[in-house]
Amino acid sequence: MHKRKLAVIGGALDLGAGRRGVDMGPSAIRYAGLDDRLSRLGFECADWGNVETVVPEATASGNPRARFLTEIKDACERVARRVAAVAKDGSVPIVLGGDHSIALGTLGGLAATHGAGGVLWFDAHGDLNTPETTPSGNVHGMPLAVALGLADDAFGSDAWPLPAVKPEHVFLIGVRSLDDGERELVRRLGVSVSTMTDLDRHGVEPVVREALERVADAAFVHVSLDMDVVDPDVAPGVGTPVRGGLSYREAHLAMELVAESGLLGSMDVVEVNPILDRENATAQLAVELVASALGERIL
Repeated sequence: MHKRKLAVIGGALDLGAGRRGVDMGPSAIRYAGLDDRLSRLGFECADWGNVETVVPEATASGNPRARFLTEIKDACERVARRVAAVAKDGSVPIVLGGDHSIALGTLGGLAATHGAGGVLWFDAHGDLNTPETTPSGNVHGMPLAVALGLADDAFGSDAWPLPAVKPEHVFLIGVRSLDDGERELVRRLGVSVSTMTDLDRHGVEPVVREALERVADAAFVHVSLDMDVVDPDVAPGVGTPVRGGLSYREAHLAMELVAESGLLGSMDVVEVNPILDRENATAQLAVELVASALGERIL
């Protein structure tokens, strides 16, 4: 990477998820040695700490179609402002979740700085629900739809413009669980989705290369890595595991291809749940994958 300065931002948020625990994800990833790993790669790594969040047990959940939305927006606005400050400083923001709703802040801060951009969305799920289509009311299933400008005005904020990404610059990879409303939206928008079936048929390398070509001319290129894209046998510590995901080496190859492209401008890593993990294995894998995305190689 031509930029050697990184800024780590924690979003210890689990308000958007259906089960507790991912709020401990940033601490687990840091404990797994993120700073040391990135420093060994030659990066100057500054940790900006965690944004302030509220405790679910002490907070009313609000609208059942978008639970805790006010509090999630507050946390995401703090993330967005830090991401914007980091980007303006010329550093690469690395955001640690927390549940995937935190990506609204990450993408929002980037869009506030660069305009609507592009994202490679590595995830078992589409995260393309809206309050009208959601079966659960959990906001972590909505951030990509929000970033595309498809949700209602309740998601708007002075901290970010919407849409934050353009449909032609969005590519989902590793998807194997979509709700009916998400399927309809994918067909209507023409957003590129590579399911696990596509990866099985064509292989990781051609799919990721196609995705990188799709986002290459975007105003910014963000990688959003939900750890449930990896098979739960390899990454057990996630809140919403789905069998049949990326293998250990497939996940690393995908990140290595990202690094090889030289396009990565920012990254978030989300949905690490230490309560469900085995000896912090998922957080350790998260550290490894971030390192691969930033240029670490076997030889």
